Amino acid sequence: MAAAAPASSLRDRHWHVVSIVVGSGAVAAIQVGKAAIATPMLQKDLGLDLAAAGWLTGIIAVLGLLGGIPAGSLVARAGDRRSLILGLGLLILGAIIGALATDYAVLLASRIVEGSGFLLIIVAGPAILNRAVPSGQQDVPLALWSCFMPGGIALAMLVGTFFSDWRALWWGSAGPAAIAIVAAWMSIPAAPKRTPASWRRTMSDAVYVAASKGPLLLAGCFVLYSLMFFALFSFLPVLLMERMNIPHGTAGMLSALATASNIIGNVAAGYLLARGARRSVLIFAACLAMGFSAPGIFLQIFGDTPTLLLCILFAAVGGLMPAVLISSIPLLAPSAALIPVVTGLVMQGSNLGQVAGPVAVGSAVEAYGWTAALAIILIAALLAAIIAASARFDDSAAH
Repeated sequence: MAAAAPASSLRDRHWHVVSIVVGSGAVAAIQVGKAAIATPMLQKDLGLDLAAAGWLTGIIAVLGLLGGIPAGSLVARAGDRRSLILGLGLLILGAIIGALATDYAVLLASRIVEGSGFLLIIVAGPAILNRAVPSGQQDVPLALWSCFMPGGIALAMLVGTFFSDWRALWWGSAGPAAIAIVAAWMSIPAAPKRTPASWRRTMSDAVYVAASKGPLLLAGCFVLYSLMFFALFSFLPVLLMERMNIPHGTAGMLSALATASNIIGNVAAGYLLARGARRSVLIFAACLAMGFSAPGIFLQIFGDTPTLLLCILFAAVGGLMPAVLISSIPLLAPSAALIPVVTGLVMQGSNLGQVAGPVAVGSAVEAYGWTAALAIILIAALLAAIIAASARFDDSAAH
């Protein structure tokens, strides 16, 4: 009995850390989602078109696209806890600058600050979980980590409907970041002290990871998943307002419901992986569901309710993919020390999809209507399924 208490205390502690890390990720995702729900208000106040509004989401992804591996190298060198706290601080600063912005250029600049914080958080999070959670028990915590994006975006869309002014929404978004920074500072243990690698070694590690087949395939899958997800959900409130002729608040709540359903797939993936499900099969199932539901969403084949249900199916089953990919990072990383760098590469893939999705779809919809988004999603689903069939994720998991 005496030995049971310390073990229980250790389990409680690592789940406490998991909750703070996942919460910090959700706070970062709120900053992404707030631009989507605020699009109608921004169009009215600043006269933006959909393409310009898309860049308010896309610019965060551009930073991830360009800075994923450098951020991973920085986290590996500076420490994951310190990087997470710095990222949360940048979210607060960016939200304040954005709330005070009087034109599109300043608002876009504030999104660069927020994007820098977002990038540090999403790279540091898995690194903290990898060292805080015992080996062999990481599938479920990492699957929960994958919930941060849909959870945060859904929360932004839901809460955003209560704001009639986008500036107030920006001010409000700084609050959760302030709470998270205090929680992280007080509760996340510092990593064991070690001698930092030289910058030459850091650069060498980054090049090595960027040329490794396993991490590249993970990144490729994440490109395609993010492209599909953000192609739809960046503009879902606007799509629902046009298709269903509903007010902004209702569209935001329905979008939040559809986005939050992504969490079902995230959690289900952790459950299934812990019970021996094949990673390639789960990825293929996600591609199939997203590809087959897209025509019904964009071609107006069905009525309002079936179309909304297809959006929920798209997100729910699609949620299997990010959880599988993120939980595969420790398996495919060349070493534990390189997990932040591999995470950075994978996040570069994710952010490439986030850039391509909103910007390409925003421009295509302006030119050709909503049906133009369908081809983008179908091609991405097919390519992701091909990678899932050839990536040999399951062979890596077996070793």
